[in-house]
Amino acid sequence: MLRKIITLLFISVLLLGSCKSKKKVVTTSKKHSPKKERVVHHQPKDTPKENPKEKVNESKVKPIPKNASYTEVVALYISNYNGIAKEEMVQYGIPASITLAQGILESGAGRAELSKKSNNHFGIKCHKEWTGDRVYHDDDELQECFRKYKDPKYSFRDHSLFLTQRSRYQDLFKFKKDDYKSWAKGLRKAGYATDPKYPEKLISIIEKNELYKFDDAVLGKKSKRVKKKDDSKSKLKSYTVKKGDTLYSISRLFNITVDALKKYNGLNSNAISIGQKLNLELVKN
Repeated sequence: MLRKIITLLFISVLLLGSCKSKKKVVTTSKKHSPKKERVVHHQPKDTPKENPKEKVNESKVKPIPKNASYTEVVALYISNYNGIAKEEMVQYGIPASITLAQGILESGAGRAELSKKSNNHFGIKCHKEWTGDRVYHDDDELQECFRKYKDPKYSFRDHSLFLTQRSRYQDLFKFKKDDYKSWAKGLRKAGYATDPKYPEKLISIIEKNELYKFDDAVLGKKSKRVKKKDDSKSKLKSYTVKKGDTLYSISRLFNITVDALKKYNGLNSNAISIGQKLNLELVKN
């Protein structure tokens, strides 16, 4: 009888122990359930302020027709961007004629390789403060860093900010808004470009295309200036490659596109060599 009682007690203890172990398993599973506070959202890095508080005109760009002449390309460029250039003049005081002339010269009227792949119309390099997108392109040195924009309009706005926010360009704003010649010379003096003929090139583009009319329109003046005859056509028909030259630097020097240089010389790549002669216009056989 005593044995039966002991056996029953032993079985009861085992049953109670098994119940407790089951409860512990359930509790553990609850502890490992996912918690919301463990989800970490990484903040994105600083992005460029491509769209400042000021409004920017939307750039409705008409495409360049195939086989268009350089004169036609320039005319289309002026048609596409004169509205933005005038708006920048209103807000920042930079003559629209200067902005357009620089855009035409620096970007080959929108056909240069850099402007095509980065919408950078003014050849503005990255510099330390730039946190936006970038591309690498051969210029004065190999594979230099240039700013990249989502739309050409941001390139025009960045050009305005670039000139107004740097102390070395402050003297430019002492000139009258319709004095494009002083602005052109002042840009070279302030170090915007290393080309000694940079002012003459800007002035030639402005006068040939009557870009000063956009300055007069913003200032509310009737333009009385007369377009000068173009007698400045370059007599150079070829160029000999020097040390440090690239197709891009040569294209900027003679105000033609890299694609045009390659076409004129039957080049399939950007590779050139010192002493090589390059045609600056199409040579007919």
